Amino acid sequence: MKILDHLEEWLIASLIGMATVIVFLSVVHRYVSGYNIPYLQDWLLSFNVSWAQELTIIMFVWMAKFGAAYGVRTGIHVGVDVLINRLAPAKRRVFVLFGLFAGAAFTGIVAVLGAKLVWNGGMHHALFNLLGIANDALEGSTTPDLGWPRWLVYLAIPLGSSLMCFRFLQVAVHFLRTGELPHHDHGHVDGLDEQVDVIPAGEPRP
Repeated sequence: MKILDHLEEWLIASLIGMATVIVFLSVVHRYVSGYNIPYLQDWLLSFNVSWAQELTIIMFVWMAKFGAAYGVRTGIHVGVDVLINRLAPAKRRVFVLFGLFAGAAFTGIVAVLGAKLVWNGGMHHALFNLLGIANDALEGSTTPDLGWPRWLVYLAIPLGSSLMCFRFLQVAVHFLRTGELPHHDHGHVDGLDEQVDVIPAGEPRP
């Protein structure tokens, strides 16, 4: 399970990092190539970076899908639980489990429908071609700038939703066993676990 957790975090961090670098380089390219600098301007204009925007959008879509699953696991999803927490423990337990299983059902349905979309959108054709099997399935469309198969981009839907469904079930099982939900402390910073003494204003430091 730890491997899956680390893989999830690595994927999200990598997508954020790569998207940031690509956006930065494309902006610098567009800005610098606007100057009439001999040789440099011609050299920069020889690079076609029109694909950068499309690639970053794809990266952020994948990041959002897997980031949502990470949010379920760590308890950082936005939620209004003021009334739930004021209920009696038994009733609160029922409502919390209902919410978790409802989330699992919803994301599970999205994963199934997303898988169907990907399969009929070109994955069927690509897989059969790879295996050397004749088929009459639709080849599917490609992205405008990168020319990538759209079904490959849309894989984020079934993969991300399946992981999110698994995380909902994982949290539900943990709640059934311990009665606790994942909670994210927004004030916590990794590596700063030591207690810091706050000195009131006006008092001398030791």
